[in-house]
Amino acid sequence: MPLEANVSCAWPVLRPVPLQTAGEPLSLGTMKTWQFKVLRRLADGEFHSGEALGNALGMSRASVWLAVRELELAGLEVYKVRGRGYRLAQPLSLLDREAVLRELGDDAAHFTIEILDDISSTNTLAMQRAEQGAPGALVVAAEQQEAGRGRMGRAWHAGVGGALTFSLLWRFTQGAGFLSGLSLAAGVALMRALKTLGIAEAGLKWPNDVLWRGGKLAGILIEMHGDMLGPSAAVIGIGVNVRLSDAVRGRIDQAAADLETASGRPLDRNRLLALLLKELRQVLEAFARGGLAPFREEWRDYHVHQDKAVTLILPDARQERGWARGVAEDGALLIETEAGMRRYHSGEISLRPTKPVKGTPQGGVEMNDA
Repeated sequence: MPLEANVSCAWPVLRPVPLQTAGEPLSLGTMKTWQFKVLRRLADGEFHSGEALGNALGMSRASVWLAVRELELAGLEVYKVRGRGYRLAQPLSLLDREAVLRELGDDAAHFTIEILDDISSTNTLAMQRAEQGAPGALVVAAEQQEAGRGRMGRAWHAGVGGALTFSLLWRFTQGAGFLSGLSLAAGVALMRALKTLGIAEAGLKWPNDVLWRGGKLAGILIEMHGDMLGPSAAVIGIGVNVRLSDAVRGRIDQAAADLETASGRPLDRNRLLALLLKELRQVLEAFARGGLAPFREEWRDYHVHQDKAVTLILPDARQERGWARGVAEDGALLIETEAGMRRYHSGEISLRPTKPVKGTPQGGVEMNDA
């Protein structure tokens, strides 16, 4: 029987279950095709009158007004000035397949790219494509997800045009067991892309988060389908905060960061997607040859908790304390405790920093909760 794995960490848990959608609505409002048409006209950040928009799109001025209202519900700030029309508070870089292909250059031949306005989940669609026999290196990206999700089924919140959400299908000749640690390797690819963009102070948090100054900048969700002995297919879902509006920040229950704040400049999401795909391709091809081993040391260098005191909250609410000492070749988190070195695999584990007791050497384990 084919098996599916929902893998958001280093260790795949396989179960014979049908594919399903999970999570809460991703954005503040769900937009339709005609509303996206208005958005594309406004994306340049210039004023457009309701009459001009209506004539260009074959819509009444009332329909334009309703579309603008939906944009606001989706978290976008729109200026409305009598006699001038409508203007976005900031220009938007909307996803465009041809633009992504141009940015990919010679690498474009390796990818099949599908960009959609609105979708339930890019991971769900990419997995469906995999089950239908789609080739590897298929990319599904969307401006808006209705059921985007992250680790442990949590909703991924993003405003239209304010995030980059996409899924990459990659096929392996090996079975699912070989893919342990794939999310960590994907994290290395993201960090390499951030370095290319000149973004400092970013780091990885086991098993699948990218942080900037303590706020979550990006997340990775991996789902797999295939046979235990191979071949297998992995869908690597990635969500990156590019520009967080106040409306979206208000819906996030944890510290969050975005690329434009981190970089100090506006970013072209098409260039960003192309850059991420280039780095992911290099990493995934190397992973297919050698697993996580070639990336362990680099991952350690990026890990924000490396050689620091941490507390792990286990699925049964028990807590384990120790010092983070990197990861094993299968992606298991290595924690030095009073009882010795321990390995943790489950994606249901929460990892938090812990304040060491004053005077305790770095190699010790005595500590208090922060």
